Amino acid sequence: MKKWLGTLLTFALVLVLAACGGSDDKTGSDNKKDDNKLVVGATNVPHAEILEKAKPILKEKGIDLEITTFTDYVLPNKALDSKELDANYFQHIPYFESQIKENGYKFANAGGVHIEPIGVYSKKYKSLDDLPKGAHIIVSSSVPDHGRILAMLESKGLIKLKDGVNKVEATVEDIVENPKNLNFDAKYEAKLLPQIYNQGEGDAVLINSNYAIDAGLNPIKDSIAIEESDSPYVNIVAVNKGDENSDKIKTLMEVLHSKEIQDFILEKYEGSVVPVSE
Repeated sequence: MKKWLGTLLTFALVLVLAACGGSDDKTGSDNKKDDNKLVVGATNVPHAEILEKAKPILKEKGIDLEITTFTDYVLPNKALDSKELDANYFQHIPYFESQIKENGYKFANAGGVHIEPIGVYSKKYKSLDDLPKGAHIIVSSSVPDHGRILAMLESKGLIKLKDGVNKVEATVEDIVENPKNLNFDAKYEAKLLPQIYNQGEGDAVLINSNYAIDAGLNPIKDSIAIEESDSPYVNIVAVNKGDENSDKIKTLMEVLHSKEIQDFILEKYEGSVVPVSE
C-alpha cells in the first residue's frame, strides 16, 4: 500500500512539474511576441493611413505594428505618458513642446515625418484679397496653432506682427498692422473646424490639413490660400524619454523616412501633406 501511494505521489509530482514547465514555455513565447509588438497612437488622416502603409514593411523587419486611432489632440499624449502606447504620431513640434511644458511629460522627439500645411477656407470668398473689412476669421482654439496661423497670414500680407516677436508664440496682441481689421474667433476645437466651415460660419476658416482631408476637403484645391511647404511645423513621432534609442523605434523611423513611404505621401495627398527626411 505504501509503495502504491509513493508511486502515485511521484506521478502527481511529475504532472505538476510538467504543467509548470509548460506554463513557463508559454510565458516565454508570449514575452517574445510582446518584444515584437509596437503600439503607436495616431489621428486618422494622414497619420494612421501612413502607418498602415508602413505596417507590412515593418512586418518584414520583424515588428508587429498595432495602430490605435484618436480623434483629438489630448488623449494621445496621455496614453503615451501612461505607457498604453509605445509612441504617438499626430503632433507638430510647437504643440509637442507646449504639452511637455504644461503637463510635465517626459517625452522625446524620435524624428519628423511630414508637414501638413494649414489652409484658409471660405464659402463666401474666392481669395484673401476678397475678404471684406472686419472679416470674421475662425481659427483653432489650440494656442500652439495661433503663432503659426498669424505668421502665415503675415506672409500673405494680411497682417503685420511686431518686430522681434517669436512667431511660434505670437498672439493677436502682437499684431501691429491689420489693414482689413480682421476679427479672430478662437473658440472652436480644431477637429470641429471642417463642420464649422461646411455650415458656412465666418468669412474664412483656417483648418489643419489632417482634419480637412478627413472631412473630404482637398487642401490644395478647396482652400483659398495655403501655408508654404517650408513651414517649421513638422509632425513628429513622440516617445517616452529613452525609448528614442530603442531598436523598434529606430526601425519605425527608418521605414517612415524610406523612399517607399515618402513616395506614398506625395502620391496620395498630392501636396497637401509634404514628407520630410532626416
